[in-house]
Amino acid sequence: MLKVGVFGVGHLGKFHLNNWLTIEGAELVGFFDPNDEIATAIVEKYKLIRFDDAEKLMDACDAVDIVAPTTEHFKLCKAAITKGRHVFVEKPLANTMDEARQLVKLAKEANIKFQVGHVERFNPAFLALKNRLLEPMFIEVHRLAQFNPRGTDVSVILDLMIHDIDIILSLVKSNVKSISANGVAVMSDTPDIANVRIEFDNGCVANLTSSRISMKKMRKMRLFQKDAYIGIDFLEKKTEIIKLSAPGDTHVFTFDIETNIGKKTIAIANPIIEDGNAIQMELQAFYNAIVQNTDTPVNVVDGFRAMDVAHQILDKIGAGL
Repeated sequence: MLKVGVFGVGHLGKFHLNNWLTIEGAELVGFFDPNDEIATAIVEKYKLIRFDDAEKLMDACDAVDIVAPTTEHFKLCKAAITKGRHVFVEKPLANTMDEARQLVKLAKEANIKFQVGHVERFNPAFLALKNRLLEPMFIEVHRLAQFNPRGTDVSVILDLMIHDIDIILSLVKSNVKSISANGVAVMSDTPDIANVRIEFDNGCVANLTSSRISMKKMRKMRLFQKDAYIGIDFLEKKTEIIKLSAPGDTHVFTFDIETNIGKKTIAIANPIIEDGNAIQMELQAFYNAIVQNTDTPVNVVDGFRAMDVAHQILDKIGAGL
């Protein structure tokens, strides 16, 4: 049995607890949380052991799941790595770029598995495209949320937009060439709404808009490439592909249009979206990487790259302000 300890059992931590209990081969040995009220409720509900010292919990387990506030990530990750424990840590990887650099170094030197919780990688609407050739040259993203005081300890860039930054960096196999950005703080001390343009060396351009003061929720990404348009709705779990049809293609719907270079057949497909719990799937992937000695799907370098771009965006916004 893989012994797992959870650090931080607030709103998101409770989801992690529930999902660890569903993973066969994993034993939840206990949790650490300094909040007495939250901890008491967790003990009563789950009958789990509450550790009053983080390092004692690390000593009792093989792997740690860190769902604590971002300011605590570095301290907990460093302690766990030093003890040779496998690490799952929620996004963003760390609170500062210096902390993130140190974690990359420590994780590479240690013989451990390290995964960062960029959960949208496991969204069923995105997973429906895993066998498709994606080579986007233009990307449009809107991630809008209604205001919630929880999470405002960091900017909308590190709270919401970082999900899309990670997805885009996983799709575009090219280095970032330039970034332009603007944003404004409305309900908190950090930007609550932002618009960003990222240009890559291969010519791809990504436009991202994130807001946590919207009247409605939206989590959509649109990919435009030479042969297709792909729409991904992370919220509604829907995916649409519109492309030029090729002989042998099987699609839901096709139609012909006349162009100045002849007739073209357009095909519209809606890939089957498998039911799935994204948090359960990312934790299962972390477990599998440990027991099968394979790479984690979102490693420490992935987490660092997303953080690096996010902090470049924050620097651009800060310079503009």
